Amino acid sequence: MLGFKEEEFLTQTRSALALQEQIEQFVDSIQERGFENLFLVGAGGTYAAMLPYEHFIRSQSTLTVRAAIGKELMLTADPTFGPGSIAVFASVSGTTEDIIEAIDFAKAKGAYTVGFTGFGDSPFAKALDVVMVTEPKTWPFDIPLLLLSTRLLAARGEFDGYEEFAAELQTIPETLVDVARQAEPAAEAFAERNKDVDYHFLVGAGNLWGFTYLYSMCILEEMQWLRTTRVHGAEFFHGSLELIEEDTSLMLFLGEDESRPLMERVVKFAENYNKNTTLLDTKDYELAGISPRFRGLLAPLVLDTVVDRISKHLERVRNHSLDLRRYYRVVEY
Repeated sequence: MLGFKEEEFLTQTRSALALQEQIEQFVDSIQERGFENLFLVGAGGTYAAMLPYEHFIRSQSTLTVRAAIGKELMLTADPTFGPGSIAVFASVSGTTEDIIEAIDFAKAKGAYTVGFTGFGDSPFAKALDVVMVTEPKTWPFDIPLLLLSTRLLAARGEFDGYEEFAAELQTIPETLVDVARQAEPAAEAFAERNKDVDYHFLVGAGNLWGFTYLYSMCILEEMQWLRTTRVHGAEFFHGSLELIEEDTSLMLFLGEDESRPLMERVVKFAENYNKNTTLLDTKDYELAGISPRFRGLLAPLVLDTVVDRISKHLERVRNHSLDLRRYYRVVEY
């Protein structure tokens, strides 16, 4: 597979799974100390990565939860954010300035902070009350966020089957390698078909809305300098559909949660009015060892593996490195 470092991928994914005991101990500790609400705080990709878990907790629990952009949280008053808050952060590099500032802000407000990173001696790690460390450069953070959110709801009596889910999750590193292999031919075909396309239209919903936002902004725009539109599946029919032409590159992200009918409606529209639709559907992938009732939770993790294959092939056909930046961490702003 193009640019796929299997052993590194397995090592990183397994290191995320290895946080299970620490996550369970953390949940027990905050249950004991008491808290009122949960803030999932990020910037860019880490903000987008929090959205599926805000969606999950909102749909299952009476716990007040908010996914927040760190910079906005610092500037916009939220009277619920303070000593009764648990604030969750993540940083791949451990050096994201917006996030480190948000951690300091959260602690000044009296919130209890926890975060995930691959660098235990980083400024990010040192700023937190509790830090959990994976192998360096581990991405995405879906596994620890899944374990945290399901264990937290289980402790509140709002999620059944946590032990079963956590046990089944142990097989996911190898399963995702199989997903990558299956996705490779379609990813290569997508890149070849769209190598000269400079505009892509992405639609997702439910726990894939945050993922849609992330792939649009943090990969296609940041890493490939491609113009995109990203829109929620429910909002697609309230204006954005007017941009669709026959040859528009339309990428539709379908999961297996309760929001799927929103995306099926978009698929039906695309079948009638578009000839360059790419369906990225988790139902197309066998997830060995994962019970049907848990499959929907894994949609962001599965499709992240799929689109990584697309990204690598776009990098090749466009001769545009995924590491190339003009502005991000290059100039002052």
